[in-house]
Amino acid sequence: MSRKNTKFNFEEALSSLETLVEAMEAGDLSLEESLKAFEQGIKLTRECQQMLDQAEQKVQVLLANTEVPQAVPFADEEDSEDHES
Repeated sequence: MSRKNTKFNFEEALSSLETLVEAMEAGDLSLEESLKAFEQGIKLTRECQQMLDQAEQKVQVLLANTEVPQAVPFADEEDSEDHES
């Protein structure tokens, strides 16, 4: 089995994984075919999980570098709080 030097595509991998699961659930595969499908499914699952982990890390970095706006009371609210005391 030759390994292609193409970039991993999450959507294609997920689609392939769904196809493998459907074939295995149908029960039409031989034991050997089922084992190969399972092995391929595990590989695809790991690759998808790795890509999801990388995406999560990127989101965390982006959020860490972004100032989150803070709620500030309106001038009227500040005045009414001062008068209530």
